Amino acid sequence: LHTMEKQLHLNLLASKPPMAGLQSGSNVKLRMGPGRKRDFTPLPWSQYFETMEDVEVENDNSKDISFVYCCEDSCSGSHGPVLMLLHGGGHSALSWAVFTSVICSRIDCRVVAMDLRGHEMLLSLRDVGKVVEALYGENPPPIMIIANHVPSLLGLCVIDVVEGTAMDALNSMQNFLRSRPKTFKSVENAIEWSVKSGQIRNVESARVSMVGQVKKCEEPLSSPGVSRSISEGIIEEEEEDEEGGESNHKRKKEDDQEIKKECLYTWRIELSKTEKYWEGWFKGLSSLFLTCSVPKLLLLAGVDRLDKDLTIGQMQGKFQMQVLPQCGHAVHEDAPEKVADALATFMVRHKFTEFKEGFPW
Repeated sequence: LHTMEKQLHLNLLASKPPMAGLQSGSNVKLRMGPGRKRDFTPLPWSQYFETMEDVEVENDNSKDISFVYCCEDSCSGSHGPVLMLLHGGGHSALSWAVFTSVICSRIDCRVVAMDLRGHEMLLSLRDVGKVVEALYGENPPPIMIIANHVPSLLGLCVIDVVEGTAMDALNSMQNFLRSRPKTFKSVENAIEWSVKSGQIRNVESARVSMVGQVKKCEEPLSSPGVSRSISEGIIEEEEEDEEGGESNHKRKKEDDQEIKKECLYTWRIELSKTEKYWEGWFKGLSSLFLTCSVPKLLLLAGVDRLDKDLTIGQMQGKFQMQVLPQCGHAVHEDAPEKVADALATFMVRHKFTEFKEGFPW
């Protein structure tokens, strides 16, 4: 079970360590430049998936619920292989939303995105197998998954997680988590922060993904530091008029007072509390990836992320690798079309599926 859990957490680090110059407690502001403000309103899951189902998973002493989003009649249809998508730590199945709409336009496939938030990322692949059984019975269709040891496994794709770089990053993870705002005044504010801080570089992805990463605080907060944590790193995109500086400052103070009275939003998963599991999730991942017998694809945001074992494995042709530059760690959110193109080409090359008729490839 411990070995299977390692494979499940191939994509834990949902965000890179803080950008240079952004340290915990700093007052650095991010300016996006003048011009019209962008739309940070949340987008509904139904714009990208066709259904959302609650799948009950029985464990030894309890029953857990997995939220499963499906596309292209994934849960009941019979056309094309299934892409089983498992999100990273702190994220939700909605991080795959934009990618799902793109990949379904490229190839014949079905998509199942599992929301693991109820398990706080401690779900084992035994549970993933139970979800597959609940959806498809004893004869599941061919499955392409970011994991291993699942019935009818067809292929394996890992996105920007390498054992060596992940282990090196663990020392700075707590500092990174502390540098994030603790609360937000609204979901829109959380979306705005994710984009302007560079955590998600695609606005559309942020508008649907952040909905699954935050939740309403159980009780309104009124501590002195709340307003600062909300607005840290966030400023208006419109240029401020120097003459209006005083009125803007006054308005900000009034807004801060209102924020303290409102019901705030906070992170759905407290990743800092899972620290004791981090090393176990990543240690040995390169070996496990290389020994997986199915065709494998590794998508990276930069070649500097390869560790020694994967470098040797790549030279020996044990897996296919593609680098997608100008992306953050959340590659499938930052560049969903590039990831979909890479995965579609990989699956067609291995005869897992075919391009859709009329698709201009």
